[in-house]
Amino acid sequence: MNRFNLRTAVGAMAAAVVLASAAHAYAKSDSELINESRQTVAKFEKTDPGLSGWFSKAAGSVVFPSIGKGGFGLGGVAGEGGVYQNDKPISRATVTQVSVGAQVGGQEFSQIIFFQTTADLAHFVQGNFAFSGAVSAVALKSGASAAAKYRDGVAVFTATKGGLMLEASIGGPKFRFDPFVKEKK
Repeated sequence: MNRFNLRTAVGAMAAAVVLASAAHAYAKSDSELINESRQTVAKFEKTDPGLSGWFSKAAGSVVFPSIGKGGFGLGGVAGEGGVYQNDKPISRATVTQVSVGAQVGGQEFSQIIFFQTTADLAHFVQGNFAFSGAVSAVALKSGASAAAKYRDGVAVFTATKGGLMLEASIGGPKFRFDPFVKEKK
């Protein structure tokens, strides 16, 4: 097997592992996902107490407790979270991405996306959302929220959970929404 085919095969396997882990994560009940999202918010606010102001002023947010990313030539991203409006869960969100380019490694991180207006949130929930080149994630650390600003109605905060990923790749994330189901008690 030549070097390109080996790299492609390993990259495809890494992407498959990430996407398979997302399918496994999707098996979580709505209440488990909401609980994990609230735990993630608490961790973010503990690291940077200024984030509580973002939650109170934002029209809505998406909390991804865990997003996995991996690749070797070909890569993949997958994660699941909850969409919130006025601190109330309104739907489940999944993010997936397949990318091509110079990339190697694996990483896991948590992410919170804030929406400035209800129109920005609606645009996201309707599936018309794509990160523009102007949107960049703010690495979570104490005081980071004080200097952060909305760009195109969106602000993104990310906290690395583990791993290392080096990349210069092409591929945009895709989001999907499913309403929360009323669970029987």
